[in-house]
Amino acid sequence: MLPLHRLLSRSSPLTSPPSLRLLSSAAKPSPSRLEALRQRLASEGEGADLVDFAGDPSHSPAVKPKNRKHVPSKKALPKPPWLRVQPAKSPEYDKLHSTVRSLGLATVCEEARCPNIGECWGGRNEDGTKGAATATVMIMGDTCTRGCSFCAVKTSRRPPPLDADEPEKVAKAVGEWGLDYVVLTSVDRDDVPDQGSGHFAATVRAIKALKPGMLVEALTPDFRGDRSLVDAVATSGLDVYAHNVETVERLQRRMRDKRANYWQSLNVLRGAKEAAPGLVTKTSIMLGVGETDADITQTLADLRSVDVDVVTFGQYLQPSKRHMPVKKYVTPEEFDEWRVKAEEMGFLYVASGPLVRSSYKAGEFFIKNVVEKRRAGKEVKAE
Repeated sequence: MLPLHRLLSRSSPLTSPPSLRLLSSAAKPSPSRLEALRQRLASEGEGADLVDFAGDPSHSPAVKPKNRKHVPSKKALPKPPWLRVQPAKSPEYDKLHSTVRSLGLATVCEEARCPNIGECWGGRNEDGTKGAATATVMIMGDTCTRGCSFCAVKTSRRPPPLDADEPEKVAKAVGEWGLDYVVLTSVDRDDVPDQGSGHFAATVRAIKALKPGMLVEALTPDFRGDRSLVDAVATSGLDVYAHNVETVERLQRRMRDKRANYWQSLNVLRGAKEAAPGLVTKTSIMLGVGETDADITQTLADLRSVDVDVVTFGQYLQPSKRHMPVKKYVTPEEFDEWRVKAEEMGFLYVASGPLVRSSYKAGEFFIKNVVEKRRAGKEVKAE
């Protein structure tokens, strides 16, 4: 609202607007003063309205009008042709889907709306040829206690309690699928005293008891940086310990829940390797969220400083209009350049492409080879 002396200097219709009547009522001027004010306003000309008194918000940057609908500053970027994926339908897909449903399990493939679900569950390679079916099982429920701006998984401060029978259910499911490499991941469970680390370890042990030769990769939360919880999972018998830094240091607060941070994630990866030196450690970075080349290069250097073995690069895809928008669609050629760069920096394996995800099957055959060589005490060279 403008000061009274400015109100008196602006033109107005003969009838005083609501804002002026409120001022008049609050000040309770005498009838003679009110009549004099009306006459003055009438004599200064016609054509003014309430906007003249309140000020036009579009011409006054300091004024922020209330109750205005949010209008996006620009339209979402159109998806490029290289992001087309195969339809999620095949006999293999239906069989895996049926097993997941019958045992009441959750998969990150579905919950996170992974674009590769048709290829992985359908047992097809990128060129359409038949391959091994792969699924990433999400344990500890389908509801996360954290809310990251890039993630489509449901959130709640108090998710349903953990299913004590889930470790055995998961072991049974992966046994029925006939896999020799399985990826386990989970939501964050800050509501559980050990944040789910014991449940994670129990699931790994159940799988190993049923299928001793099966290789198990665990893509874990950060457990709020508690090294004892990281150690419990790292020493449970798994073969690959994965934890995602998600993005470069500069963009952590923009993308991740406030309880997560870059250096905490690096320490999780360092701790896993220190707890079980034979483990393969792995992480993933999303591109297209506003990072620079310098940001990515520094992130790779930081990952190598804690002896991370495998890194994957993938395109960030906005799950819905409520989530963080895509800043850029990175081309396949750029992804290939980052693959070469990371390999030159000493990573054992790099999967890099628009549709690559941290648990994507592209690198599993190579990782399997790395694990088996380490078990045999053989030297492992970068691919």
